[in-house]
Amino acid sequence: MVRIVSRKSVGTQAVYDIGVSKDHNFLLANGLVASNCFNKSHSTAYGYVTYQTAYLKANYPVEYMAALLTANSGDQAKVQRYIATCLNMGIQVEPPNINRSGVDFTPLEASILFGLSAVRHVGQGAIEEILAARQSAEFQSLADLCDRVDSRVVNRRALEALIHSGAFDTLEPNRNQLIHDLELVIDWAQTRAKDRAVGQGNLFDLFGSSSTNKENSTFESAPKAAPVEDLPQNEKLRLEKELLGFYISDHPLKAVQQSAQILAPVNLLELEEQPENSLVSAIVLLTEVKQIVTKKGDRMAIVQLEDLTGKAEAVVFPKSFERIGAYITPDQRLMVWGKVDRRDDRVQLIIEDAEPVEEVRLVMVELTPHKAADIEEQYRLKTILLEQGGEGENAKFPVVAAIGNQHQRSFVRLGARFRVENDQAAVQALVSAGFQARSSRLTS
Repeated sequence: MVRIVSRKSVGTQAVYDIGVSKDHNFLLANGLVASNCFNKSHSTAYGYVTYQTAYLKANYPVEYMAALLTANSGDQAKVQRYIATCLNMGIQVEPPNINRSGVDFTPLEASILFGLSAVRHVGQGAIEEILAARQSAEFQSLADLCDRVDSRVVNRRALEALIHSGAFDTLEPNRNQLIHDLELVIDWAQTRAKDRAVGQGNLFDLFGSSSTNKENSTFESAPKAAPVEDLPQNEKLRLEKELLGFYISDHPLKAVQQSAQILAPVNLLELEEQPENSLVSAIVLLTEVKQIVTKKGDRMAIVQLEDLTGKAEAVVFPKSFERIGAYITPDQRLMVWGKVDRRDDRVQLIIEDAEPVEEVRLVMVELTPHKAADIEEQYRLKTILLEQGGEGENAKFPVVAAIGNQHQRSFVRLGARFRVENDQAAVQALVSAGFQARSSRLTS
């Protein structure tokens, strides 16, 4: 039997799962150093599980990702990351659906359906009540659901959460109308439940009219509030995120997703992989802003950023806040430029400049494949762009080359050193040199 008497660090060394004949850091009683590694059986088991996992992801991607989301449903950061993975795999994650969703994430043919258990304020008892009532027939309306479930189990708070999360969208897309109807419908359903409890059903219940007539009469008798306009899209998304933890039906950055991949190839999920002090640009949504006044009386801010892949923390120091402070507000879509900073095993972004997504402009240069491959043309293009760069900090307009023809084009973002100070002046210089170029908005 081997007894470990002490441990010592031998620095960074290569570690192998199988067949280690020396290393690592366990000092035994006889003076020898024992290997710190998995034994062969342990390594073989891990290898086999890895193979099974890879096989399932490759051959059953929808089912695999649904299981992964369900297994990590309690960790919002992981769920958001896996939803981003689904989007990259071409798998759509659909909002909850009152007639289709189960308890957990449900794999469909080419998409994944959000589970009812992921909706805040909707407890297990309410879910079981809804699923039991749904077994007989799908719900036709909010009134139909309230009439068929126990209001003591599926209460007003749960119904409001289901409405704002989009669970009723297929029955009534106007969420604001449903919220206004809700109190009237609940009172109506509770009155009907009391009447049934004492044997006082309505005439159609008593005399057994046809199911069609009974259904129409029931729904027609349900009260409705005066017509109201639906909530603004940004408010719908805010409430949806509050209840689900994520944007599901839409995302404020979805409209610029493709452009973002060209102009800001580093997403927040990949921020930890970037070297310290490296310059990066990203297209983000500001979700939280905490303004701070320093001892000198200067203002700065600590902000929470989000994109389609994840979240990150950022700092705007006084010098930068003085220039861009007007943009540092919650729910603002920004393109930010900054440096990667590592402190206390955490990665954050030091924002040095920012611009609203709607105002971001870029210079687009059209190149044929022949011209793009010509070394002399490459040199001429490089020379013009460097001349238009001006002072480094002021050169913030990115340049994108569109290479191809009318049938097929590839987009290439040129490096940060080729950003220009004035987009219009750069376009004029390029056109004068015989290049086809234009200035374009990111959101156009």
